[in-house]
Amino acid sequence: MLGNNEVIIWHGSLVENDTNYQKYWQIIDENEKRQAGQIKKKLLHKRYVEAHGLLRSLLGETLGHLPEKLRIKKTKFGKPYLEDFPDFEFNIAHSNNRLLISVGSKCRLGIDIEVCKPRNNLPGLVKKCFAKEEQFFWRGLPDTEQHIEFYRFWTRKEAFVKATGQGIALGLYNCVINPEKPEEFLRIPKHCGSISEWHLHDINLGLDVCSALVTNKQNASIRLINIDVS
Repeated sequence: MLGNNEVIIWHGSLVENDTNYQKYWQIIDENEKRQAGQIKKKLLHKRYVEAHGLLRSLLGETLGHLPEKLRIKKTKFGKPYLEDFPDFEFNIAHSNNRLLISVGSKCRLGIDIEVCKPRNNLPGLVKKCFAKEEQFFWRGLPDTEQHIEFYRFWTRKEAFVKATGQGIALGLYNCVINPEKPEEFLRIPKHCGSISEWHLHDINLGLDVCSALVTNKQNASIRLINIDVS
């Protein structure tokens, strides 16, 4: 059951075996099958099918609805929504085999997760996607901290642009995290409302990943549930 002031976040690792693949292939819709068919790498194809099948299973369980009958549509910016449940909000994110699914009611929300793998182009990404205050903070960090802090800022920004429904088209550099109080925003685009309307939560899932939730639900109670997809 989903409480009125609650946001549920399911997290887990995809199994990527044939049994799960066949099970979830049966419940995704034709649009999802078409999208899956465009993914040529076998592992990524399996991950897509399992993630979206699992999404449907959890949404169906929460709503008391057959998962294969759920009508999932997308906005012009690509954010998914349930056509028959306008007050119900959900979001999905995955990185490698790690998966996050969040749900809430009468709110907007976005989530992101990133496996913190080494990257050689961090300075270039920071220059392109971070605002000047964020760049200054990041460059002042010890080398040993820059890697993890990049992913922390990145997931917070991604969660916000997903919550607005506009995605990366909004521009990650346009949503500015306060380096001194990373649960707060310094600036966001004017058409996204006041910074006081948005609430940022880091989600602790272990040392190897960074993840974040952004929602406009005030004082939301966050319930974190591990999903066993084996």
